[in-house]
Amino acid sequence: QVQLVESGGGLVQAGGSLRLSCAASGRTDSMYAMGWFRQAPGKEREFVLRLNLRYGSTDYADSVKGRFTISRDNAKNTMYLQMNSLKPEDTAAYYCAVQDNTMVGRSTTRSYAYKYWGQGTQVTVSS
Repeated sequence: QVQLVESGGGLVQAGGSLRLSCAASGRTDSMYAMGWFRQAPGKEREFVLRLNLRYGSTDYADSVKGRFTISRDNAKNTMYLQMNSLKPEDTAAYYCAVQDNTMVGRSTTRSYAYKYWGQGTQVTVSS
């Protein structure tokens, strides 16, 4: 089992920045990739970005390219989502998720391909 705890959400004005954190614990040695998803009210959960822990490669949704970046502190087992140039349409609950070694080769952008999830943290961008 892997436990995930997100933090760092809040209210920010359009054009501002926020950094979200996702702290992992438990069987962190089984983690293959870590990702971020978001879900706005009345909408489906959507992929934001993903970090392959084995190769260091990243995938980004087109909507966040050039504005969001992902990084990880291996010593702390913590992943960070740096969000810059925020827009009102970025308003959503943001969720950290993990694919473990049993899910290698699965989709990188579909939520069903992720095994472990955090509780989410709310990001609200005012116009």
